Amino acid sequence: MKLIPKAAIVAATLACAAAAVPATAQELKIGYVSSERILRDSAPAKAATQKLEGEFSKRDRELQDLGAKLKTAAQQFEKDAPVLGEAERARRQRELTELDRDLQRRQREFREDLNQRRNEELQGLLERAQRIVRQIAEQEKFDLVVQDAVFFSPRVDITEKVLRALNAPK
Repeated sequence: MKLIPKAAIVAATLACAAAAVPATAQELKIGYVSSERILRDSAPAKAATQKLEGEFSKRDRELQDLGAKLKTAAQQFEKDAPVLGEAERARRQRELTELDRDLQRRQREFREDLNQRRNEELQGLLERAQRIVRQIAEQEKFDLVVQDAVFFSPRVDITEKVLRALNAPK
């Protein structure tokens, strides 16, 4: 009596199981959305960017002016340093250091405030985009919609539909 190897039994079982799957099995419908394109190309994202630029442009100009003032003062100090007395040189050096520290502190606060406001603006946009993606997925009977995949076929990209819905007047 000859024994059948275990691997052959497993292979035969898998073949029978595969044959038992109906030939009319429904295909999986998958979609892809690029959140990077949504944040870059949508009208609400562009409006949010303009709003932030308007909101922060005055502070940005003030920081640029302060930086220019610091640069001018440093150049003047370098020019005057050889003829200054020790006390005057130390005083002006201290003023430059304080001005530099103030500039760095204000730049850091500016970046933090700008990032916080940008995140607030974009969070609302992303939530709205997700609602639209969900609507499209339900209407068109998608089984799965993914964002930011490593690879996707243009055939499954629904980003343009999402952008059209986002750009449409409410």
